[in-house]
Amino acid sequence: MVPRAANSLIRSRHVAYPAVALVGPRQSGKTTLARSFRGQYYDLELEPERLRLNLQWDAVFGGEDLVVLDEAQSWPELFPRLRATIDADRRPCRALLLGSVSPALMTQISESLAGRLAIVELTPLLAVELPDHPLNSLWLTGGYPDGGVLQAGRFPRWQLDYLTLLVQRDLPSWGLPARPQVIDRMTRMVAASQGQVWNASRIGQSLGLSHNTVNSYLDYLEGAFLVRRLPAYQANIRKRLTKSPKLYVRDAGLLHALLRVTSEDDLLAQPWVGASWEGFVIEQILGALAAEDRIVDAFHFRTSDQHELDLVVAGRETWAFEIKLTTNPGTAPFARLHKVADMVQATTRVLVSQTGTSVEGGDAVSCNLPWLLQRIVDGGGPC
Repeated sequence: MVPRAANSLIRSRHVAYPAVALVGPRQSGKTTLARSFRGQYYDLELEPERLRLNLQWDAVFGGEDLVVLDEAQSWPELFPRLRATIDADRRPCRALLLGSVSPALMTQISESLAGRLAIVELTPLLAVELPDHPLNSLWLTGGYPDGGVLQAGRFPRWQLDYLTLLVQRDLPSWGLPARPQVIDRMTRMVAASQGQVWNASRIGQSLGLSHNTVNSYLDYLEGAFLVRRLPAYQANIRKRLTKSPKLYVRDAGLLHALLRVTSEDDLLAQPWVGASWEGFVIEQILGALAAEDRIVDAFHFRTSDQHELDLVVAGRETWAFEIKLTTNPGTAPFARLHKVADMVQATTRVLVSQTGTSVEGGDAVSCNLPWLLQRIVDGGGPC
């Protein structure tokens, strides 16, 4: 088992809360991680498992063992009963709920378990969790354990099968009111928009849908951890600012499968390769910060005259990031970064590239991604 950065975060949450919900996309490793805690395990997608828990409820929750409830959203009756059990005995570390985020799951948590449960997100494998894995290989195949990390030959067939299951089974079961063919087309259009400012009207015209409908469908894709909407940073400056979010497919392997890229050479030949690298780096940064329990807000920044920052991370400090797919970034990108970072009053300016030499001086850093991620793990960063 690959050691997961979220392990210590789950343990710290369990010290303070009776229950923890471990959420994240399917096949990201939630069940494997949960079984490492050696509690009593129930798969609630299976009717016999529900019956077993139902009959043994008092004995199970009356004991000292952690109770692991996988696919919790599959059994709505669980939540009010678990609330009553927790209210009768507020001991910490009683239950670990696993589930993919769906409207039903989050509604049940907010209505039944608010204040009784902490939420931890588990992403696919991150670069900080795979220090010996080639970074460009992780970029190509993405972080899903079975999608190429453990067996490289499974990419991209595994990703295509995963997306088919998501579109045909999961999203409809979570309530998305659209035919799978429509969602499949929209998902590919979203992938083609990687790193661009989101334009729901343009997508809607292609699909014959209103922009409101397209945005409602996008909510489901976001809830399934497929996409990230990076909101625009609003600064008090004398320039018109872009207010729309930028859109990214969160896992690079899923992005590349959607866009029919099958090898590193093929990837590097694509005109959108820079947007792919940008999204990959953003996910690695935000994933590492979340795993270290850093509370930050993330944005992009763009003015009407095309001054922009790929990522703004705001906590106690504000960090401005420029992301370049080059091994020799030079001085020109730094000059542009400083100019735009001044607009958001950033305390630190970071140029992330594939450089072999990382340099830090004053409020500016030029570095590669592994150097930056190690700094976050060591306690550096904007929070």
